[in-house]
Amino acid sequence: MDNNTKNVYSSERTITKIKNEDFKVDEHYKISKKLGSGAYGMVVGAKDKRSDEKVAIKKVRDCFHNLTDAKRILREIKLMQHLDHPNIVKLKDIINPITPEDFEDIYLVMEYMQSDLHKIIYSENQLSTSHIAYIIYQIFCGLKHIHSANIIHRDLKPGNILVNSDCSVKICDFGLARGVDDDDHLLTEYVVTRWYRAPEVVVQAQRYDEGVDVWAVGCILAEMLLKEPIFQGEDYIDQLRVIFKLIGTPSEEDLQSVNSSDAANFIRRLKHRERKEFSTVFPDASAEAIDLLEKIFVFDPARRITVDEALRHPFFAKYYDEAFVNDSVLNKDLMDLSFEDRPISKENLQESMFEEILHFRPEAPAPTRPEKPVRKFSSKLLAIL
Repeated sequence: MDNNTKNVYSSERTITKIKNEDFKVDEHYKISKKLGSGAYGMVVGAKDKRSDEKVAIKKVRDCFHNLTDAKRILREIKLMQHLDHPNIVKLKDIINPITPEDFEDIYLVMEYMQSDLHKIIYSENQLSTSHIAYIIYQIFCGLKHIHSANIIHRDLKPGNILVNSDCSVKICDFGLARGVDDDDHLLTEYVVTRWYRAPEVVVQAQRYDEGVDVWAVGCILAEMLLKEPIFQGEDYIDQLRVIFKLIGTPSEEDLQSVNSSDAANFIRRLKHRERKEFSTVFPDASAEAIDLLEKIFVFDPARRITVDEALRHPFFAKYYDEAFVNDSVLNKDLMDLSFEDRPISKENLQESMFEEILHFRPEAPAPTRPEKPVRKFSSKLLAIL
């Protein structure tokens, strides 16, 4: 949406059915086709007729049915408003509810992107070393912006990396993102894709840092080179086994980074593995790509390459722009996530969600419930009372 196009409250809605899903949106959004779907809802392509611009609209159906999921959606909305970077998808609008019944579904209007990295990897497209380097470089640029705000994404994977035909990249899906200083750093097996987890998360570390995102980018890079995921564990124990099959069994020094003695002892009991030669695992990769992977796939997160170090790696020499990278740094003050401390209830979450809608549509009235009819008593009943 251009700077001259503003979101305004409208009581006019059109309903478009896509794959048996009703999209009830403002009449200036013309929906065209389904783009994809995920755990939280369907995404469709549309055109904003006011600016003739393509957008993507995600419908989260029955958002408040599961309060934990609703809280994740609210967190994602807040983060997307807080972050502002060319390599992070931008939230452009939230369609306001007109009635309380409308406020069960949430419609997020976002930048339109043509595809995602998962589809690109498993298509017939052949990515050159330059294509791969440029895509991974942009992911690291977006990560620097995210981390500068003291935020960890926590769920980076090819499906959460949006891509256009010109190889421009945007990171999306912040439903699992957390502040670095949050107490809730445990990732459950239910919500996070296991294959992209750093080993410190697999062993259930109580605390971890931005290194988990760096590890995930390494998994994405490896998958682009191999055309298949590098660590395909069947469960959390097998996940450690397949990781150690590549990087070798952690040394006693490495195990000092594990804050659980039970987890460290479990690792000691696993079959000993020697670190593989990465050049044999990635025979078609450049020397620079292999060197970067060797610096990413390190068990101890304190010795793993950082985002800043990765951006300066020779693999990205052709693309590194120090001024652009430094301009992407956000204020270290963490955004307001005070809603996390409120008692979790449908009413509180709807109230917080509507506050976010007002950032885009300040004129939008809160959805009002119809007044209940006043019960009238007959004169005979009143006489009895």
